[in-house]
Amino acid sequence: MTLSLADRHITALMRQITTQDAIELVHPFAEWQTFGALAYIAECYGFRYADVRLVGKQKIAHIHLVRDTSPQARQRAAANSAAFPDPGPGRPVPGMYLGSLTPVPEAQADVDLITTLIRYDAAGAAANRKQLLAMAWAGPALFLLLAVLTGKYAVLLPLAVLTPVFLLGALRINVTRRAKLGERLLAAGCTPVRDDAGRERFVRPVSYRV
Repeated sequence: MTLSLADRHITALMRQITTQDAIELVHPFAEWQTFGALAYIAECYGFRYADVRLVGKQKIAHIHLVRDTSPQARQRAAANSAAFPDPGPGRPVPGMYLGSLTPVPEAQADVDLITTLIRYDAAGAAANRKQLLAMAWAGPALFLLLAVLTGKYAVLLPLAVLTPVFLLGALRINVTRRAKLGERLLAAGCTPVRDDAGRERFVRPVSYRV
C-alpha cells in the first residue's frame, strides 16, 4: 500500500509518541500548518510543544515537543488513547479528517494557535538581532578592504553598500512579521514571557480540549 504524505507524517509521529519522551519533527518542505497539525496530535497523546530551532545554512525547522506530566495532559492522553486506540494509515487520529492533516472545524482554532506559536518562535530564531547588525557593518568593511587590496572597486563597492541595506531590511521585515504574530497570540489570550535564555515567547492560557 502506498502511503500519502500525511499518512507518512502521522506514522512517524506515532512511532515517536509510543517510544520516546521527547519528539522532534523535521520535515524540510513542510508548511507551518503541517507542523501545527502534527503538534496538535502529539499534544492529544500527552505531549506539549516546547520550542523550535532553525538548523544549518538552510535554516531547517526542528520542532521539539516533550511529554507533559500534568494531570490534565495525562487525562487528555488517556481519553484520546481510548477514543483513537490505533491511529495510523487509513485510521482516524484526533482532530483531523481521515487520511489527512487537515483539521476538523472543532480543532481548527487550536491548530491555528499552536501554528502561530511555532511561527513566532521560528521568527525569533531567524532574527538574531545582534548577529545581523554585526554582519550589516562587518560586511561593508570587508568589501571595502577587498576593494582596496584588489582594485576591483566597480564590483566590491556596490556590495559594500547593498549588504547592510539587505540585512537591515530583512531584519525589519522579520521584526514586523513577528510583531503581527505576537498580536494574534495576545488576542488569543496568550501571555508574553521571557524564557531562561531571555527570549520573548508566549504561553497559552489553557491546554486545548480532549
